[in-house]
Amino acid sequence: MGFRCGIVGLPNVGKSTLFNALTRAAVQAENYPFCTIEPNAGMVEVPDPRLYTIADLVHPARVVPAVMEFVDIAGLVSGASQGEGLGNRFLAHIREVDAIAHVVRCFEDVDVTHVANCVDPLADVQTIEIELALADLATVEGALHRAEKASRSGDKEQRHLMDLYQRTHEWLEAGSAVRNMELDPQDRSVIKTLCLLTDKPVLYIANVAEGDSRGNAWIDTLRPHAEREGAEIVLISAAIEQEIAALDDHDREAFLQELGLEESGLDRVIRAGYRLLSLQTFFTAAEKEAKAWTVRTGMRAAQAAGVIHSDFERGFIRAETIGYEDYVRYGGEQGARDAGRLRLEGKEYVLSDGDIMHFRFNV
Repeated sequence: MGFRCGIVGLPNVGKSTLFNALTRAAVQAENYPFCTIEPNAGMVEVPDPRLYTIADLVHPARVVPAVMEFVDIAGLVSGASQGEGLGNRFLAHIREVDAIAHVVRCFEDVDVTHVANCVDPLADVQTIEIELALADLATVEGALHRAEKASRSGDKEQRHLMDLYQRTHEWLEAGSAVRNMELDPQDRSVIKTLCLLTDKPVLYIANVAEGDSRGNAWIDTLRPHAEREGAEIVLISAAIEQEIAALDDHDREAFLQELGLEESGLDRVIRAGYRLLSLQTFFTAAEKEAKAWTVRTGMRAAQAAGVIHSDFERGFIRAETIGYEDYVRYGGEQGARDAGRLRLEGKEYVLSDGDIMHFRFNV
């Protein structure tokens, strides 16, 4: 299953530099607005040392990590919801992603132009969020108008929709993101069909100077807003991350040690994206291939089988399951089987992160 995380922000905050580092791509990252017009997309490996521990036990012909897709969306500006700076096109690109990684400039550099000529992370965030909310208001107004028209016949369902859209409109007008509305599951599903921009989960990526990896005064101004949104802040230096991404594995490890870091900022971004989207990993392991698979947290065994192939879900019989710790402790599948740690689970079994699965099916 595909999961897409859109990288957004004002022009010149480091979005394309971050994208280049994430994907080791060569996308333009110039010092002027709207260098990126069409979104660039790239698949990024999810760092998970468990996969390679499993591979050391199985010795497969190939090892396949889980991946996430990141999309570099051009910089938004004030007035984007009214079409400023090609805003309508850019907002449409955001509608197509599952989550938003909002890059915020938290560094001073006279050589990098700021569209407002002033570094103010909180103001930058509010500029973007106002434009997303204004675009959502227009969408909800359209849905409300249609529901009002349809409800004139006395249709109770349309009256309920009219009430739901009215509440959503009032919520947006009050300056709140739709993702923070308290809605029952059925109403939430209805709102999801509108593809509202402020309904998407968000994390903030604070792009800092090289010496500010532990934070600075700009981060402190942003933190209360992130806490109100229930959003995570990941600190990175996009320029350094691009340097790290250009190194081979051995040199990368040495460079990180030099910087006093256990992992790169990009790894933290990817992990944060996983948490943001409520994702987890299960593994399959055999002589041909050891592979990590990405699923939603709470997914059941038959659905997880369908991620591999639709036939697996349709003809699901059972899932032979070993927890990751047991798999490693007993030296692989046979050892876990001999120790009685291999479980036979039915289609309603809810996966745990790190499960090693072997699906039995018949079609």
